[in-house]
Amino acid sequence: MDNLDKQILLVLQEKGRISMTELGKEVALSQPAVTERVRRMEEKGIIDHYRAIVRPGKINKPITAFVLFQTKGCESFVQFCNESNDVIELHRISGQYNFLVKVVTETLQALEVAINEMGTFGDSTTLIVLSSPIENDKLIPLIKN
Repeated sequence: MDNLDKQILLVLQEKGRISMTELGKEVALSQPAVTERVRRMEEKGIIDHYRAIVRPGKINKPITAFVLFQTKGCESFVQFCNESNDVIELHRISGQYNFLVKVVTETLQALEVAINEMGTFGDSTTLIVLSSPIENDKLIPLIKN
């Protein structure tokens, strides 16, 4: 990865729907050259996929919480989280807890229900988000020489 790839990634993270022509103009490359670089990064798995970022509050899910979760039944807990409409992220972590779960709900009561349902798999600590000063920030790639 060189500096041009880094510039391309930074632009794509900010403007995922940009045309290859416009992307080329932003990084001073021709449309075919920038298209080829993007294609290579997609093939290498550097660019995983493209998607829209949905603001939970705009779809009537204003409550966000992180649940630190300890379970002995990891596989069944992962399956439960996969099937839940409220779980939007699940991370296996080290330490006292073995999962970090990001949950979005429409009300505090719905959050309580979600936590109670998770409780059948183990113990948890819930952290309710008050605000998010930084969300979905760009990843800045390191350039290898």
